[in-house]
Amino acid sequence: MRTTLLTLLLSLTVLTGLRAQDLSADDRAAGLAYLEKTRAGVYAAAAGLSEAQLTFKAAPDKWSVAQVLEHIASAEDMLLGMVTEQALKAPPRSDGEDVKAIDALILTAIPDRSQKRSAPEPLIPSNRYGSSAEALKHFGESRTKTLALMADVPDLRGHAMDSPLGKKLDPYQWLLFISAHTERHTKQMLEVKADPGFPKQ
Repeated sequence: MRTTLLTLLLSLTVLTGLRAQDLSADDRAAGLAYLEKTRAGVYAAAAGLSEAQLTFKAAPDKWSVAQVLEHIASAEDMLLGMVTEQALKAPPRSDGEDVKAIDALILTAIPDRSQKRSAPEPLIPSNRYGSSAEALKHFGESRTKTLALMADVPDLRGHAMDSPLGKKLDPYQWLLFISAHTERHTKQMLEVKADPGFPKQ
């Protein structure tokens, strides 16, 4: 009986340790909601724009709505590939890191347009999709894959890899990063549309 009880207690201890790495249902739901919200934001910002409006640039060194759309779509691909090929295969996170604080950092730092950053060379717009309609279509297809990853993959807290934030991010946090990046550049599209020179039609 003692041996059986000891075995049971040891099993519970191991399971508890594993569950500590699990993603909570609330976090998963919040991550899905953020992905859906930011997808809707992109669609709303781009809806009904003419070619003149899509290609308007407030200054020669500024991006147009069309260029921002292309950047959002290509960044989604790059970051999603990073999650599947690197983050999900990375070593476990070090003990003692406050994952909730890192979650909060992503949600505040990445969408903050007061902090200017330069896009990496592979993500600079180059008309790779041929049109804004194709860029938007590609974004939608990629976002569907991102949503499926958030919804279905169980081990989103079990690994962590380096990030531009100076913190190691687990796969769940990289998916938050994708949404936050989308939010950041949706704000950029709205800034273009708010420019006094933006075409009326």
